[in-house]
Amino acid sequence: MAQQAQTLAGVTGEGADLVKGLGLFDAIMIVMGSMIGSAIFIVSGDISHQVQSPGLLLVVWIVAGVMTIICALSYGELAAMMPHAGGQYVFLRDSLGPIWGFLYGWTMLLVIQTATIAAVAIAFAKFTAVLIPFFSASDWIWKIGTFGPWQLWFGSLGPYNVGLNRQNFLAIASIVLLTWLNTRGLRVGKIVQNVFTVAKTGALAGLVLLGVFFSTAVARTANFTNFWRNASLGTMHPYPPDQPTWLIGTITLVGVAMVGSLFAADAWNNVTFTAAEVKNPSRNLPLALALGTGLVILLYIMVNIGYLRILPMAGDPNGTTTLARGIEFAADGRVATAAAQAVIGPAGAIVMAIAIMISGFGCNNGLILSGARIYYAMAKDKLFFQSAGNVNRHHAPSAALIVQCVWASVLCLSGTYSQLLDFLIFAVVIFYILTLSGLFLLRWKRPDIPRPYRAFGYPVLPALYIVMAVFIEFQLLRYKPQYTWPGLIIVLLGLPVYAIWKVRAKALPAG
Repeated sequence: MAQQAQTLAGVTGEGADLVKGLGLFDAIMIVMGSMIGSAIFIVSGDISHQVQSPGLLLVVWIVAGVMTIICALSYGELAAMMPHAGGQYVFLRDSLGPIWGFLYGWTMLLVIQTATIAAVAIAFAKFTAVLIPFFSASDWIWKIGTFGPWQLWFGSLGPYNVGLNRQNFLAIASIVLLTWLNTRGLRVGKIVQNVFTVAKTGALAGLVLLGVFFSTAVARTANFTNFWRNASLGTMHPYPPDQPTWLIGTITLVGVAMVGSLFAADAWNNVTFTAAEVKNPSRNLPLALALGTGLVILLYIMVNIGYLRILPMAGDPNGTTTLARGIEFAADGRVATAAAQAVIGPAGAIVMAIAIMISGFGCNNGLILSGARIYYAMAKDKLFFQSAGNVNRHHAPSAALIVQCVWASVLCLSGTYSQLLDFLIFAVVIFYILTLSGLFLLRWKRPDIPRPYRAFGYPVLPALYIVMAVFIEFQLLRYKPQYTWPGLIIVLLGLPVYAIWKVRAKALPAG
């Protein structure tokens, strides 16, 4: 019991290394900046293709938003109680046990954090190509080859065009630059984060205003005359219509279609990774989580209403105009660009490309800044390379930043934006379920721990999140096995790796 109390007190050796340089505004900027990347400008096209209903498009975003806010409010209790470097890694370690913390850190390094960084970097390069066609994905510098498709028991994987083209070269260059900036210390990293988050929040607000003040007759007629049209599994759903009722089938459809919206709303928990560097964390972390997620979700819903006011939802994939292609078949998935172009004209595509470049660049800064703190905390627990637990003269975990940079750059060579996205969400939601389960466990086993903030709506709201998340995970396993099984396998591969690290840790000197 004494040892557990010591762990919960945060005896990780971080105090002498990291400096408390993040105020409330900085923490909110990390929450918002990590959430707002490229997905909000892109994924509504794929969601539209799945749900085939303007009403259900908004339902998908609203449900994802409600789940995100519930989870963030619940995390506030854990963050205020354990404000240490590593955030969610620490929560899982101290509530469920070290192996669960390690599996989270392992999965973050292998796929969740690094693949998100890679996906956002590729999107940044993709929109740069709108302005500078030189950065094309079709111009290869070094093509290693095409791998797959492979037929496995859960479906097919691939094909993957692996190698270095001009687009992913730019993506890698942006990751390297941001990593270098963050090795210069927390002050530099937070300045970059704050500037870019303010800029891209303004860009997102501008997109909302386009939808408020401008609309097209074709969109109004197509989307709002029959708001819930085609709301029947048999006519709009690519999966077998084997559900017993319309209601259950529609709930299933919404759950499966939420991959994109959950990804767009994710990464808010990154602020907990930097908790050891937040001033007055018992107050500022819960506030940052609540305010940051609430503001972003509101913007996301308003942006999608704007899309529906400007573009018809359904479209022709061979259409020659943005209105003809609609939200569903916007060119190269760039829904926001299509909306701006429909209102402003050709200049709209350029303006939106610049806005999304700013958004993606700022998002990756937050992901890179915060993600390295997980591997720093793991190294302190002797579950990662010892050098990752050290800081440089700027009090930045430079070794952890470099490891993260290298693997994210490798992932840039391995697939497209959508292929990287598909593998993420299933693994992400697994650990959200486990972390909220840990909240219940700590309330039961350790009621004596000081809790400066208590989760809003406990126990009803955290339990509701767990039920909703388990349902979504089950449906993703059922209907998208080619994307979900790889994520689950990656998590499970961490078990033998954990055993190896434990043996290695015993061989290391104490202290």
